[in-house]
Amino acid sequence: MVEFTLNGKNVTSQQPPHTRLLDVLREEFGLRATKEGCGEGECGACSVLVEGMLWNSCVTPLANVRRKSVTTLEGFRDTERYRLLEQCFSEAGAVQCGFCTPGMIMAAEALLSHNPWPLEAEIREAISGNLCRCTGYNMIVDAVRRAAAKGAGLW
Repeated sequence: MVEFTLNGKNVTSQQPPHTRLLDVLREEFGLRATKEGCGEGECGACSVLVEGMLWNSCVTPLANVRRKSVTTLEGFRDTERYRLLEQCFSEAGAVQCGFCTPGMIMAAEALLSHNPWPLEAEIREAISGNLCRCTGYNMIVDAVRRAAAKGAGLW
C-alpha cells in the first residue's frame, strides 16, 4: 500500500511498491494523458510532476512517490497556466500528431514554474527529455517562449 497525493487528492494504491507509476496512473486511476512511449525513460511521453519536478513515470516505482505530490496533465488542465500553454502551443503550431504534447506541456510547466523567463537554450534543455517526431522542436520552443511572454506573473 502506497499513499500519495494525486492531482491534489490524497490517494492510496494497493499495487506492489515496485509497480511502475505509469501503470498505476493509467490502470488504477484511469488517467490516460500520461502515455507510454519507450518504456525506458527516454521519450518523455510519460512525464508527470512530482513535487513540481519533471519525472518519467515509466521508470518510477510507485514506492518512490510515497507521501509525495504527483500531478498529471489531468490535474494541471484546470489551471490558468495550462490554458495559456494550450493556447500558445496552438498558436505556434506546436501540436501535430499530439502524442508528445502532454509530456511537452508538463516539461514547459516544470521549466516555467522554476524559471518564468527562460532563454531559448534553457527551453531546449528543459524539453530535451521529450521526443517529438513531427514538429522539429522549433515550434515547441516558440510556444514556450510565447507562454513566458504572455504569462508574466502566472509563473
